Formats: sequence, C-alpha cells, structure tokens
Amino acid sequence: MKIRALTLSAFALLAAAAFFATRSYAEPDQVKLIVPGVWFREGDLETQGHCNNIIIEMKDYLIVVDANYPSGARLALQSAKRISDKPVKYVFDTHHHGDHLYGNAVWSQAGAVTLAYTGVMDELKRYEPARWMAAAKKRPDVAELNLDAPEPPKQTFDKSPFVLKDSTREVRFYFFGWAHTRGDGFVYLPKEKVLCTGDAVVNGPHNNTSDANIGNWPAVIRNVQRLDIQYVLPGHGEPGGKELLEGQLQFMNDLHKAVDNAIKQGKKLENIVTGATTSITLPDNVKNWVGKSLASQVKDAYEEISQKKPHGDLPH
Repeated sequence: MKIRALTLSAFALLAAAAFFATRSYAEPDQVKLIVPGVWFREGDLETQGHCNNIIIEMKDYLIVVDANYPSGARLALQSAKRISDKPVKYVFDTHHHGDHLYGNAVWSQAGAVTLAYTGVMDELKRYEPARWMAAAKKRPDVAELNLDAPEPPKQTFDKSPFVLKDSTREVRFYFFGWAHTRGDGFVYLPKEKVLCTGDAVVNGPHNNTSDANIGNWPAVIRNVQRLDIQYVLPGHGEPGGKELLEGQLQFMNDLHKAVDNAIKQGKKLENIVTGATTSITLPDNVKNWVGKSLASQVKDAYEEISQKKPHGDLPH
C-alpha cells in the first residue's frame, strides 16, 4: 500500500471524532478520514465550482462518489492514488449536474466504470447537450475534452438499493424520489452508518432548485432518515451528522410554506422578488441554508406552487 494514514482502527475512529468536534472552517482540496476506509474530499466550490468527493475503500478497489467537473475529477483521482494503490473501479454520479457528472470521461479514461440511477439518464436527455456546450464556453476543463456532450454513466440501475459488497464492506446505492433532481442518488454504508447525499442535502447556502421538486424534497429526506445514520457527507459544504438532514428538510419545508402563504395572500412574484432580493424571510433555525440564492429559490418555489408542477417540469 501507498500512504495509508491512520491504519489502526481505534486511532482512526478517534481521529474522525476529533475532526468533527474541532473543524469549523472550510478546507477545499483537503482529504479527511471519516471512518476507517472512507475519506471525504472537500471540493473548491468558491473558485473552481467543484463538488465534494467521497472515496470508499473495498477489498480490491475503490469507489468514488461523484465525478465532479473534469478538473475536479483529476484532483480527486490524485487524492485516491495518494490514499491507496487500489484502482478506482466505480464512480457514482449522484445526479446529472455538471459539477457532479461532467468529469465522467476523465474517470473512464482512468479505467473506472461510471454508475448512476437511471433517472440521471433521463435528465441528461432532457437538458443536454445544451448545458454542456454552455459550460464549454466558460470552463477550459470542459472545453479541452473536445466532446459534443457529457459522457453518460456507463452503468445504471433502476431497482433501489443497488448493492456492491465484498468481504470487507457493503455499499448501498439508493433512490428515494425527486428532490434536487429526478435522478438523486444516495450512497449508504450500513455498517459504518455513513451517508453520502449529493446535492439533495448540502451544508450551507448551496441549494440549486432549478431542476427540483421543492414540494417533494422534504418527503425524500424523511425517507432517508429511516436509515441508521451517524455521518452525513454532503455534495457541498462540510461533513456533519443527522442534523444536516433535519436542517435541509426544514429549509425546504419553510421555503415552500412561506411562498405558499404569500400566494394565498394574493401577492404576485414581483411583490416578493426584486432582482436578487426577496421580502420572504425564513426562521433562524434554517439560516445555515439561507444565502445569496434565496431570491432565486423563492422564485422557483413561487413558479412551482402557482403553476402546480415541480419546478423541474417547467420550461427553463
């Protein structure tokens, strides 16, 4: 094996506990041990637009959660090689957005099989190649792949959960319903009680509701909460515990409720959203998820409720 930090299980668990207890700032591009054989790599969202990656060690290979953008994929691949000399066999796309899937070709070239819930394919058919071509105009890492469209996942599943298992670990891949996108996939390690959420759960003001079903989002998280969970590894923001699930649920619930109340009071969209600002306020218990995108989230919720369709079903 190559560099293998904290190989003793007891010491590793203590280190993981200390990490959660003391960390209070973002560390993009740093790799942290969560439990023995599971690492969290925080993406540089602020300057590179990267998502987080999770690296899971199996007996003979590694699984990586999310392909990232191409530049993020290369960085995550480097991290995986530093952690272990085992090959990356599977890369799981939690959903179709570019910061989670556009790096697929990088991983395929490295010999990995990209994997996703079948709903991801449906979303790619719906939105691509238009989004890929737009990204190629802004992102050199996308343009330099010289592809006409993003590479779709090589393998999909339609029965949940899909399970990968060997003598050392069991990894379950779930679909619980339409929240952030129609294809939202979760990765769950039952023995370790680790959950990887993609963007269905984030830690901070990182929600994108454009392709969402805002009204159904809380129901999806309630389904997730039935699992025995100790560690929550989000698509963006720092790792945490079950409190991230409840906070994300309450944010979406309060967002939908506040906008629905405004509509019932006869308020028009222009009365509650002006440019990048909104008159809608949300309670302090969800302030962790409230940020500069609140106005767009209020707009999306308004359109979803007033048109009686999930926002992802509306033209945009």
